[in-house]
Amino acid sequence: MVRWDGVNEFVAVAETESFTRASERLGVSTAQVSRQISALEARLATRLFYRTTRRVSTTDAGQLYYQHCRQVLDALEQAEQAVTHLQAVPQGKLRLTAPVTYGEQVIAPLVNDFVLRYPGLEVEMHLTNQQLDLVAEGYDLAVRLGQLESSSLMARRLGSRTLYVCASPAYLSAWGTPRSLAELDRHNCLQGNLRHWRFQEDGRPRTVRISGNLRCDSGRALLDAALKGVGMVQLPDYYVQPALDAGALVPLLTGYQDDDDGIWGVYPHNRHLSPKVRLLLDYVAETLGSAAA
Repeated sequence: MVRWDGVNEFVAVAETESFTRASERLGVSTAQVSRQISALEARLATRLFYRTTRRVSTTDAGQLYYQHCRQVLDALEQAEQAVTHLQAVPQGKLRLTAPVTYGEQVIAPLVNDFVLRYPGLEVEMHLTNQQLDLVAEGYDLAVRLGQLESSSLMARRLGSRTLYVCASPAYLSAWGTPRSLAELDRHNCLQGNLRHWRFQEDGRPRTVRISGNLRCDSGRALLDAALKGVGMVQLPDYYVQPALDAGALVPLLTGYQDDDDGIWGVYPHNRHLSPKVRLLLDYVAETLGSAAA
């Protein structure tokens, strides 16, 4: 009979390249992971990992063993998911990550509603603006905004967001309303992480370098500054839409507005998409689509 001891620990270390991160993923001690790997290497009579003080990597034998183990684990996961799918009730652990502000304002409320619908789920949601390694850190799903970088992840478009350039009526009364992109250099443009704003001109994307007396990596802080008349700002709709609807901010340069950005659900390509993840993606996409209609 084939022994299963150490396989989960081996795969976790191979994917995270770390005994510590593997132990965190599995919820066991680092010592336990190390013992299981050592016992597995002894049983196979081969070395599976190169170990240094900085990283852990698979040997040639380890990489070959990983490929086979990953296929076996994927097949087992698919078998379990098939049974879960028959039950038609999502359950078990679901780990996802999303950007902080969009996660707080949009994704977290949807996930909370989803959990109410399926109380058998155990959801772990991590809000961060860092792009985490889903495979290495054991996430089932990530919500990402804007243009996706080329990667091995699978992606599904869930919705879209619109970038607005806007300012308060008080600011425009004092400094005038820009009618063209060339006029931006005469205005106080509040800066985020980037020193340029995005537009469309004559059907082509264009970026314009901007400058101003305030720079901050918080969209909420920039929104507050714009509302108080400090300057103009370019922010996504989920920051500014209420203020636009209330007239507290005025949309500007709408004839140069860039195409909408995508809102994406991404997940590892080497994992079978489980019913719980698929249902959550369906729910988010349906809700965002209804909100935009």
